[in-house]
Amino acid sequence: MSRQIALDCISLKSTPRWGHTEYSLGYHTEYIRKKLGHDPANQADWNRFYDLMGMDFHWSNNDGLHGNWKKRGRATDMGHAEYAADGSDMTQPKACPFEQPEEVWDFDAVKEYGLPSEAEQVADYERFAVSSREESPDQLTTGGYYKTLVSGAIEAFGWDMLLLGLSEPARMEKPLDSFFRFTKFHMDCWAKTSIEVVIQHDDFVWTEGPFMQPEIYRKMIIPRYAELWKPLKRAGKKVLFCSDANFMQFAGDVLNAGADGLIFEPCNDFEFMVDRFGGTHALVGSCVDCRDMTFASWDKVRRTVDRSLELASRCKGVILAVGNHIPANVPDAMLDKYIEYLKANWGR
Repeated sequence: MSRQIALDCISLKSTPRWGHTEYSLGYHTEYIRKKLGHDPANQADWNRFYDLMGMDFHWSNNDGLHGNWKKRGRATDMGHAEYAADGSDMTQPKACPFEQPEEVWDFDAVKEYGLPSEAEQVADYERFAVSSREESPDQLTTGGYYKTLVSGAIEAFGWDMLLLGLSEPARMEKPLDSFFRFTKFHMDCWAKTSIEVVIQHDDFVWTEGPFMQPEIYRKMIIPRYAELWKPLKRAGKKVLFCSDANFMQFAGDVLNAGADGLIFEPCNDFEFMVDRFGGTHALVGSCVDCRDMTFASWDKVRRTVDRSLELASRCKGVILAVGNHIPANVPDAMLDKYIEYLKANWGR
């Protein structure tokens, strides 16, 4: 496939077709075995599979050399729900190390987890950038950071203590600023590498929308995103903001803060995003919902693909994706139909 198409779509340049990516395909172990004729044994096998799936873009984050917070200080293990076909990824939650909101308000992520030297982190990120281009030359692999302000707070405190801490928003700004400073170090480092595109991931809303007061987002969260992206923009990098759940209320604010594009799930109305931002920013998503792929008919899925392509025709740069992943319980036949139909119709 074509990393150049992915780059050009993000840069709003003319391309012969729309870009394409998908998430969680690695969980489809039996499907991959069928496609390749054997289990993938090396990167060349994976690249062949990516080409079969029409992949131009690899979603990638890298939280750096001190990214495992549970080994470096206090962090909450909320467990993991079953997602893999065999349930091997399911784990049980553990006790939260924070017992009082005062512990949350006094928290400093930089002091708690520490940071490597900038030279060490830049070198590690550059190795990642170079190896990604060498290993998957036909796909654009991004740099990025996962545990940004809100996701960082969730990782550290867990939901219960985070929400309790937010009961006094003014006191919550100190720990949130510490996650900002921790993240800013990594954005400064990415800016000094040869990576072309950086994903800023932050799950800052719920499926129903914001779980904090809107002014908290607009006064404490999004202005800090703008500061995170200044070194990246000065270095000529493209920034894609990514969040689970419904952030339509803040999409314009995030783009005004400096993001070049948005990565989003189908609970964010694709037409809403297209009509407001498709002429000025890159969009990574579609109308296609994995729940339809799992439980509905092919006719319904096909209609959502058709609708996605119709809406994309109004845009300057789109990378099509099933925005809430393609989990392992999507039938192989449905996945085949979806990929074949998309590849046959994705021309601009």
